[in-house]
Amino acid sequence: MSTNPNANHVVQTVNLTKRYGKLVALNNLHLNIEEGECFGYIGPNGAGKTTTIKILATLLQPTWGEARVCGHVVGYESRKIRPLMGYVPDFFGAYEDMVVQEYLEFFASAYNITGRQRTKVVGDVLELTDLTGKRDALVDSLSRGMQQRLSIARVLLHDPRILLLDEPASGLDPRARIEIRELLKELRRMGKTIIISSHILPELAELCTTVGILEQGQLVYHGPIAEIIRRVKTGTKLYVRVVEQQDLAALLLQRTRGVKNVDQLDGQIIVELESQTRDFSHIARALLDSNFKIQELKEEEVNLETAFMRMTKGIVQ
Repeated sequence: MSTNPNANHVVQTVNLTKRYGKLVALNNLHLNIEEGECFGYIGPNGAGKTTTIKILATLLQPTWGEARVCGHVVGYESRKIRPLMGYVPDFFGAYEDMVVQEYLEFFASAYNITGRQRTKVVGDVLELTDLTGKRDALVDSLSRGMQQRLSIARVLLHDPRILLLDEPASGLDPRARIEIRELLKELRRMGKTIIISSHILPELAELCTTVGILEQGQLVYHGPIAEIIRRVKTGTKLYVRVVEQQDLAALLLQRTRGVKNVDQLDGQIIVELESQTRDFSHIARALLDSNFKIQELKEEEVNLETAFMRMTKGIVQ
């Protein structure tokens, strides 16, 4: 086991591996997550995201390797880790006969929060998650989005340092996703360290400071979102539409300075520029000087979704 964990890392894994017989769910995972980070964990289904989260939540034991939470080793010091952690799984348990306030008071009592303190804490988390108006509603009557907010309210009762959220926006309608995202932003402003797995990549890009991309149990990238976008952006690609004579416009652009390649697809001209070309104003000028009417000229957007698709297909090494 590691004897000198980095004090700045609230979550640290070294060679973390989980096997189920011959199936390798996690393969020598190395992660370092600092306090206050919002870390987005992304990957195809079956990549090992939920396995990682369950190990950090002390619900699974690794086959080998080490995971530390705030310096405590999972499996050896799990009793010290659990009070520091709030875990929201990707499903909501059945509590048909409880109302929202009873549900939260039940879990508050499990954390040994009693008396006036319990009343205050339950009221505070209801207000934070915008569920005060639902305190007397049956848990089972809540919408999926409200149940997810209630799940987050539950894990905030003991004021954990770290939140583990496994697909919190799964199955939510657009409005509910926005509400969950705004709640997570507020929790980040409060200084919580958030580890969140999700398939909704645009929302992770807006919410997270760093991401990890997992494929077949292996971490293929871990770092800032801006850096991953820089890595996958190997050149500039333009999408051009003209009013008429698209074939002639494509021939013109193929002969234009700084153009590496030209293709046509679905009424668009796709222009790939040479790697050193940064200013592409001359593309529009060449078309206009030849009397072509431009309907559209835009640069390809390279975002987290683009990066994920390219990295999980092995395009970026």
